[in-house]
Amino acid sequence: MQETPLGFVAGIIIKRIDWAEHVFSLRVQAPLSAFPTPPYTAGQFSKLGALNDDNEWVRRAYSMVNKPCINGDNLELEFLVIEIPDGKLTPLLEHKHEGDDIIVGTLPAGFMTIDEVPDTTRDLWMLSTGTGIGPFLALLEETEQCQRFEHLVLVHAVRTKAELVYRDTIIEMMKTYQGKLRYVPIVSREAVSGALSGRIPQHIQDGTLEQAAHLKLSHQDSFLYLCGNPNMIHDTRDVLQQLGYKKHLRREAGQFSFENYW
Repeated sequence: MQETPLGFVAGIIIKRIDWAEHVFSLRVQAPLSAFPTPPYTAGQFSKLGALNDDNEWVRRAYSMVNKPCINGDNLELEFLVIEIPDGKLTPLLEHKHEGDDIIVGTLPAGFMTIDEVPDTTRDLWMLSTGTGIGPFLALLEETEQCQRFEHLVLVHAVRTKAELVYRDTIIEMMKTYQGKLRYVPIVSREAVSGALSGRIPQHIQDGTLEQAAHLKLSHQDSFLYLCGNPNMIHDTRDVLQQLGYKKHLRREAGQFSFENYW
C-alpha cells in the first residue's frame, strides 16, 4: 500500500451495512493511539481516504455516525456514505467490504456538538438530508448530555423510503428518551405513510414541520442544527432568517448553526 498521508492512519473495515442502492455504512477500526485524547466529540467529522486507479490518495470529510467507541486498543468509527457515480471517492468506497483496508483522518474537527448549543436552549432541532443525519445520530447517543433539553427533534429528508437509514436505531433511541425525542421523516420522490413530502424549508415556512413534530419553533427556546445538502442549508437558512432567527456565532448567540464541509 502507498505510504499513509500525514494526518491519517491505516484502519480496517469491520462491518458494512447496505441500506439501499448506493447507500451504505462502513464501520472502521483504527489504532486509538493515533488519535487525540479524547479522540473526538459526538457531532464532529473526520476524513476517509482510498487509493484510486492511479495509486493516488483520494480523501473526503465524513461525520461519524457514532460517539467515540473504544474497543481495547482500537477506536471504532462508523460512517454513512452515499455513492456519487461521478465522484472521486464514493465509487471507491462502494467497492470496500469487511476486511478491506482504508485510511482515516486522525484530526477530527467541527463545532456541531452539544457543547456548542446555547445554555438557554430547551428544544434542539436537528434538520438533515441524506448522510447529514450521521452527526445527529452521534449526538443522540450522548443520552446523558441530551437530558438538558426538554425536546429533541430529528428530521431526515431523503428521496425514497429505502434511504431512511438507521430506523431501528432511531426507534430504540425514542424508547430510551421516553417521549423526549420526536422523529420526522420526509420523502420527496414517493408517498410514504407517516412521512412528509417535499423539502425542509417549505415545511418550516408553512408550519407543517411543527405540526409533524407536535412542537412549536421558538426564538427563545429553540436551537436548530442543519446538516446535509448545501441547497437545503442555503434555503433553510434563508427561511429561518426571514422568520427572525439568527445564525449562531461564538461571539454572539443565535438560534441556528450549520457545518460547511460538503
